[in-house]
Amino acid sequence: MAGILCYGDLLVDFVPTENGLPLARVPAFEKAPGGAAANVAVGLARLGGRAGFMGKVGDDPFGRWLASVLEGEGVAVDALRLDARAHTVLAFVSLTAEGERDFLFYREPQDMLCDPDELDMAAIEAALIFHFDSISLTAEAPARTALFAADRAAGAGRLVSYDVNLRLPLWRDAEAAQAGIRAGLSRAHLLKLSDDELDFLTGSREPAALRRHLWHDRLVFAVLSLGARGSILIDAGGERLVPSVAVEAVDTTGAGDAFVAALLWAIAAEPDILEDRAILGDRAILGDRERLAAAVRFANAAGALTATRRGAIPALPGRAAVEALLAGAGETGGRVEGREEA
Repeated sequence: MAGILCYGDLLVDFVPTENGLPLARVPAFEKAPGGAAANVAVGLARLGGRAGFMGKVGDDPFGRWLASVLEGEGVAVDALRLDARAHTVLAFVSLTAEGERDFLFYREPQDMLCDPDELDMAAIEAALIFHFDSISLTAEAPARTALFAADRAAGAGRLVSYDVNLRLPLWRDAEAAQAGIRAGLSRAHLLKLSDDELDFLTGSREPAALRRHLWHDRLVFAVLSLGARGSILIDAGGERLVPSVAVEAVDTTGAGDAFVAALLWAIAAEPDILEDRAILGDRAILGDRERLAAAVRFANAAGALTATRRGAIPALPGRAAVEALLAGAGETGGRVEGREEA
């Protein structure tokens, strides 16, 4: 399988040992490696894929620890840069009783500053898929570099995957977030966003809003995640609800990243999902939709399984665990709101 290169953030999550408390009342935290792009890279590696990480951390004990974690997970770190100008990002997380999250970031913008001339162009051009998300776009300098990398990947005929991954506290304001997110979205061939994020960008949670306000010519397909309900697969041929698997959620940190990792792994592992993996005039050819729906089902299960454990990277599952969860769940059947279910 060809490699998948994940560009973006790598940080330390401090996860509460007890759910249902605001940050100020949490008695203790567990240190865990995290960061959306890094989570996706590790998720890919645990599924058996060949993944690389591109980004920057502080040249400090936390940054060196994070680099060793990625390397220990089998993620290629040749394109990871350490910078002594700033400290590695720390994120403190509070969780509701249901495992939903709130974040407080300790972050210096320059620790995400990766100039275009620092990018490993060979790694970008060699990857089958280049994946990034909006966290890399929250400040002007890193945004310029992230978009440059995405354009370089598309220009080399690579598939560009984009996760909206809204973290509003990292943006100057909501208007800046909408503009920055749309700049990344305009580069995407493969798009993932939640119904909350769709509402933020368009004022509606309906798939029709995605088609009306966010669709563009180079977009091949989008996946709209609905949490415990599953995901809606949207392509030029229509939309399809793909159910998830019921679990008892403990911590949803990293669940969306596990979903993305599993989806990208399945696409890279199944050559018939995309008939032609090269970008033809900024448009890829969508192949077997049944296999694509199965890939989304697999991704739903990976995300659900991640939510049953604390932390992001520590909770990311391997392929056997995901397949076991699916086998135990069996078929759900039925139809919802007139949409065909996988």
